[in-house]
Amino acid sequence: MATVARVDFGLCVVLPDDGPPFEATVRGRLMGPRKSLGNAVVVGDRVTLAWERERAVIEAVAPRRNAFSRRASGDRPLEQVVAANLDQVVVVAALADPPFRPGFVDRVLGQAEHAGLPARLVLNKTDLAPPGEAATVLDAYARAGYPGHATCARRGEGIEALRHACRGRRSLFIGHSGVGKSTLLAALVPGVELLARAVNPRTGKGRHTTTAALLLRPGDGLELIDTPGMRSFALWGIGPRDLEQAYVEFRRFLGACRFGDCAHVAEPGCALREAVARGDIAERRYASFLKLREELAQEPRAAAPHGATARARRAR
Repeated sequence: MATVARVDFGLCVVLPDDGPPFEATVRGRLMGPRKSLGNAVVVGDRVTLAWERERAVIEAVAPRRNAFSRRASGDRPLEQVVAANLDQVVVVAALADPPFRPGFVDRVLGQAEHAGLPARLVLNKTDLAPPGEAATVLDAYARAGYPGHATCARRGEGIEALRHACRGRRSLFIGHSGVGKSTLLAALVPGVELLARAVNPRTGKGRHTTTAALLLRPGDGLELIDTPGMRSFALWGIGPRDLEQAYVEFRRFLGACRFGDCAHVAEPGCALREAVARGDIAERRYASFLKLREELAQEPRAAAPHGATARARRAR
């Protein structure tokens, strides 16, 4: 058995349980009609290998315990599985240059919730923000149950606490372009460039040029999946009618509104808005929810079929 560390079209790089990474092709029956992998094999998958003429071939993929997806780019509503068999999602955002984008962060957190995955928020570039700003933002997410970290990767501030939070957990790192995720990972794992080249032997290039997810095992109990910086993040499997379930702090108030079809906007007796007024729900999270729901409603064939999140399904 081995773990998939990288996927490039029909070629994979796998990490054996012991030993260095190596390339493996994929058995044709695992591919789609156009001989493309699609979501059949993704980073984090556990795979069974066979050997043919001294070349490894992926024969089978073990059942996934979870998967983190997004809506693929393009006009057609297609799922893109980013990685599988995760222990947590780490959303990396900047406080400045570029400015903090709550919409991007809340989309990723909502998708993690939909997948039943714990998540945490990293606010990087604290040196460029006014004093106290990081604490204000992190407090809003702490009230929603998300642990947070204020970091300055360039100065090495906050790195040890984040390293501790990732130790023993396969962690998927996702961030908007320009937030300093590359610098953050380099601070977390000195020599990360050399590790990345080892799992990208075909091009020999490091992680700054990567166009796909990349699983790194630097030792010390760390297992990190890097992803390219993203300009946007489109939800998969979440529509405007069930978005409220993806906001975990909303759940205990849902069903307590005066009207069963409450839209949580201006209706009297709305338990959600009352919770915002009391401070039980952060106002910025509530505003983000309304904005995101409107965006989803305007998307053609929004995201995917509606359905409750994984945690909500388990709670029933």
